[in-house]
Amino acid sequence: MSLIILKNARLFDPATGYDQKGSLVIRNGLIEALGPDITQKNIPVGADVIDCKGHLLAPGLVDMRVFTGEPGAEHRETLATASHAAAAGGVTTVIVMPNTHPVIDDVAIVDYIERRARDTAIVHVHPMAALTKGLQGEEMTEIGLLREAGAVAFTDGVKSVANSLVMRRALSYAASFGALIVQHAEDPHLSRGVMNESELASRLGLAGIPSMAETIMIERDLRLLEATGGRLHIAQISCAASVDIIARAKKNGLQVTCGVSAAHLQLNENDVGPYRTFFKLSPPLRSEVDRRALVAGLANGTIDVIVSSHDPQDSEVKRRPFAEATFGAIGLETLLPVALSLYHNGDVPLSRLLAAMTHVPADLLGLKTARLQPGQPADLVLIDLDAPWMLDAAKLKSASKNTNFEDRRFQGHAIRTIVGGRTVFTRG
Repeated sequence: MSLIILKNARLFDPATGYDQKGSLVIRNGLIEALGPDITQKNIPVGADVIDCKGHLLAPGLVDMRVFTGEPGAEHRETLATASHAAAAGGVTTVIVMPNTHPVIDDVAIVDYIERRARDTAIVHVHPMAALTKGLQGEEMTEIGLLREAGAVAFTDGVKSVANSLVMRRALSYAASFGALIVQHAEDPHLSRGVMNESELASRLGLAGIPSMAETIMIERDLRLLEATGGRLHIAQISCAASVDIIARAKKNGLQVTCGVSAAHLQLNENDVGPYRTFFKLSPPLRSEVDRRALVAGLANGTIDVIVSSHDPQDSEVKRRPFAEATFGAIGLETLLPVALSLYHNGDVPLSRLLAAMTHVPADLLGLKTARLQPGQPADLVLIDLDAPWMLDAAKLKSASKNTNFEDRRFQGHAIRTIVGGRTVFTRG
């Protein structure tokens, strides 16, 4: 029998608003009790006691947009290396995308991911399955069978489903299962550029991607959602117009949610600077006006989820001319500190920030985790909110180092990560 006491902590549960100083008891991987009344006097003899030294103890983060290279491109990232990066960032549950080789569009591949995760990963790993076969956007996968096998949602990852008939059928069919459809909102014909369409792109001589490439796709999908009554999640939004569209749809009662990447909350198109390819993202970094609208949308609840959009790429495909470089940057280890910068700046309350990375994504995906409550899995993160530090890319746990926050100064990070009652990361 395993008994662990985390004492002298600031217990913080964004799902309920609970915020108290006290201790938390873990027995056999589950939260048994928590509160200020658990003192040194009533701690059982033989318990493993961890002094949290007043730091914030919260549910572990749930990151619902993570790309890996396994299977097929393990040199970029494996489930094991991604899980170590996640643990270092306070993430206890990662949702991996189907853009692998082979694609996660078959029950056997879902089973393979789950088995590999059990054997090699130190955090929880759940797959999203492909929405269309081979990610080709033309034929639906077996949503019911894939869901039974363990797929938590359905998406084509970095590809949008451009065929309106296929998307309508998918939303309608998924509605009968209560399954979540996740869309990467970019019209493929309008998004053939490499950065935000703007004066800056013209000055740099780079082809632009207009914000309407995103908004047109969202507007279309909302029309289809209205007709089918399904559940739709827009994986990432990047512009002010999208925030307004989502807000109106929610007001009209549609079952739509959306996410934003941590990078889009912190960076803008000016960070591309002298053709810096680690800032080449999909959707692209947009204007400062758009960035501020995203922050405001997160603060008021229009944006539901913050994701890392962790997308490891090796140096061969990133250290190229900007127009030729592959999209993507890693983000598992910077998800929390980037989010905390919004708290320290006074832009977003701490409870809203942590909600967007804990119980909100967990609830969307039907996962029974991300709460500080008795009987819940002891998936936890201990956070030093105020520790100053600077990111050294060479020390990142990810197999790839294509971070867009190299040498950035941050305030706050995870200092201990616990999964199922077992410590999987401590910061030295």
